[in-house]
Parts: sequence; structure tokens; C-alpha cells
Amino acid sequence: MIKKTAAITAVGKYVPDYVLTNKELETLVDTNDEWIYTRTGIKERRILKDVDKATSYLAVQAARDLIAKKGIDPEEIDMIIVGTATPDMNVASTAVYVATKIGAINAFGYDLQAACSSFLYAMSTASSYIESGRYKKVLVIGADKMSSIVDYTDRATCIIFGDGAGAVLFEANEEGLGLQDEYLRGDGIGREFLKIEAGGSLLPTSQETLDNRQHYIQQEGKTVFKYAVSSMADAGGKILERNNLTNDDVDWLAPHQANKRIIEATARRMNLDMSKVMMNIKNYGNTTSATLPLLLADYEEKLKKGDSIVFAAFGGGFTWGAVYLKWAYNS
Repeated sequence: MIKKTAAITAVGKYVPDYVLTNKELETLVDTNDEWIYTRTGIKERRILKDVDKATSYLAVQAARDLIAKKGIDPEEIDMIIVGTATPDMNVASTAVYVATKIGAINAFGYDLQAACSSFLYAMSTASSYIESGRYKKVLVIGADKMSSIVDYTDRATCIIFGDGAGAVLFEANEEGLGLQDEYLRGDGIGREFLKIEAGGSLLPTSQETLDNRQHYIQQEGKTVFKYAVSSMADAGGKILERNNLTNDDVDWLAPHQANKRIIEATARRMNLDMSKVMMNIKNYGNTTSATLPLLLADYEEKLKKGDSIVFAAFGGGFTWGAVYLKWAYNS
């Protein structure tokens, strides 16, 4: 009996038109282009300026891009998972709204929130649904409007984040391609170092929380950096070890785009040459749940059928992990 695996068969992307450069940030906080680029690798990031448009808008555009490129009927989509840290609103699922907007009338959906690891975890979830045989087409979208939770008076965070979305379609594969293995982990100690303090059930919104600016993202950079490098490299190493892979067997490393120094340190600890590392942080900054699918969209033309890709991510909570996937098509 041929084993059924879950493979990515199409990708799509969307980034807003507005470009927030380091030069513009110099007018908002005490910083400069050289300082930002040296420490993060970021030159610019995209911002969704329209106050009437939210994360769902980004997700819908990325999904429509995929649908147009793949030439599929949205009614064929069985399920939609939206990985996001910035849902349109509490309670109401962003994924369900996205399904309605793109005409996926036969799909059910829900949001998955694991900070910057959301898309990685969603890949695992989608693959399980496909491998079960219950669903044939699962759309996974990573989307975040990070500008909605960034304090543009906070130099530590406003230089890092951008807005964007990427989408992939998972379908069954019988050639041995697609998702091969995963190593996913978490540690609750992390919620003290990367968080939004107010707005949840622990600290509901009040006039005091608003006055104290507790609804913006906060980060202890040095602590997060240390955990991110060790955790992403460890997860990637575990994947190599468990699948008897050498460095030569890995065609691409697709790391979460949090910081260029974190990416480079992870590659070094995995003994991978930087020529094998996907990177677009210079143009988009950290788009949280969207970084991994945006990498796939930007590198799609370079990917060849059968390429071995190791995904690695790290996010607040802490959440982290790695996924080993074999690419299923040529562009």
C-alpha cells in the first residue's frame, strides 16, 4: 500500500504597498538606518495603513493570489487554517471570514495562535488532516497585521515588525514528497519575555491598561535572542538526526525571519552554508506568522521537485520547532 503524504502544491503571497523604511523610523524614535540594519538585517517593512483593513484582508489577498496561480475553484477547498497573532477580533474566527470572502463555501476553518510558530504548527495540523484521507485540499495561511499591536514610540519593537501574508495549499501525494517529519516544542516560561500584557482574560481591557500602553507587544530582546538561536538550531538538528540527514542532504533552510543574526547563528549551529538559507527579512522585517510562507513565495522559482527543506521557527510563549518537507513541484 502506497503511503499518503501531505505536500504543498501551490503558494501565494501579499504584502501591502506602503513601505516603512529605516529612514522614516528615524523621524519617529531615536534610531538610525545603520543601527537597525546592523542589529536586525532589516531595511524596510510593509505596513497596511488603511485603518478599515485588518489581518483578514492580508489573508484574503494571499489566498486569492494562490487560487489564481493554481487555477482552482475555491469551492474545492475543504478547510482553511489561519495562523495569526493578530486576529481581526476576539471570539469570531478570522479563518471563517476569510473562507467566506474567497468563496470557499464548502470549507470549515479556524485560527491557530502560536505567535511566530503559528504557521509551522499549522503545517503539522494540515498535514494530519490530509494524511487522514478525510480532506483533499487544506489551505494554510500565515497572516499578521503587526502594525496594529506595535508601539511606534518603542525603539525596541517598532523597528522589527511588518505586515504581510502568505498561503500554501496542502494536498495528498503518493510519490513520497511533502511533509516527512516534525519536531515541535514549547515552554511556558517564555510568556514573561514576549507578550502583550493586557486584553486577555488575565488582564482585561480597562482605562488603566490603555493609559499604561499595555496593549502593545513587549519583548526582552536579549533573552528572546538566546532562546531563539538555541531552540531553532536544536530543533533543526533533531530533524537531521532523526532522518539520518547530513548537511549536504539539506537543500534549503527556511527559518523564521525574526532577526538576521538569529538566522545566521541558527545556520552556523546546523553547519549549513548561507547559500542554502532562505532570507527576505531585509525587505519585510518580521511578519510573525507570515514569514515562512512569504519565504516560499519569494523562493518558489528556485525550488525544484524533490528538494529537501527544513523549516524552523521560534515564537512567544515560548513555542518552537522544525519541519522536514520535500518539495513537490517545479515552478
